[in-house]
Amino acid sequence: MADAGKRPTLGIAVLTLNEAQRIEACLRSAAFADRVVVIDSGSDDGTREIARRLGARVELYTEWQGFAVQRTRALMHLDTDFVFFLDADEEITPALQAEIEAAVASGEDAAWRVWWDEVAFGRALTRMKPRGGIQRLFRRATLERFEGVVHEAPVLRHAVPVRGFRARLRHHSRPTVYGSLRKLAQYVQLGAAKRAQQGKKGGVWRGLVMGQLVFLRVYLFQRAFLCGGPGFLYALFIALETFFRYAALRYDPHDGERPLAQR
Repeated sequence: MADAGKRPTLGIAVLTLNEAQRIEACLRSAAFADRVVVIDSGSDDGTREIARRLGARVELYTEWQGFAVQRTRALMHLDTDFVFFLDADEEITPALQAEIEAAVASGEDAAWRVWWDEVAFGRALTRMKPRGGIQRLFRRATLERFEGVVHEAPVLRHAVPVRGFRARLRHHSRPTVYGSLRKLAQYVQLGAAKRAQQGKKGGVWRGLVMGQLVFLRVYLFQRAFLCGGPGFLYALFIALETFFRYAALRYDPHDGERPLAQR
């Protein structure tokens, strides 16, 4: 619990690379925090300048070693009692802000999960089941580092209870088809490299089977079919990512090349 009479502080960390179109909305949603730090991987589109104008502390790390390393670097620049990790294509809604502030005020040594409301191809996919369940809020003293090139996981100094927020993050995951194709290439590369390190096998037929299963899961069981054309495209891109990940695992070298773009 927090010390009596002392208000626990909150820091929010954001990773960026060429996020000029989204960073302002993201950082404005985080403005309630005591400190906001942006870890930039070498943007050349004005992202850093926008972030500084909005009052964020900006640190530049152009040596790309994966999302986990960038998140761990953010911890070096935050001395707040709690830290929340926010992606540049996300926004904290007022309802979620209230829950985050209540969690911080409690001073509890715990981790908090958050789910997403997806926005894709110009439409909020509100009829889909929420995605996510990712741990984003921690006591700073408990969080040691992150591990993993993609879909990174927190490493804590000791076990803590895991709570869940009811309100959701607004996630602008796929604003355009072109942007989704770029994101597809990035996540295929990162996902294949991760599986190669784990000694997993790839191939076209394995990719076809897994891709179809993923499409059915997202389109039917997560109810993307209720969201019209944007829901279909959303499910299709996730399935294509799965297929090409297995294809790349079989046919592409995995040399740790820098990804095309951040999340």
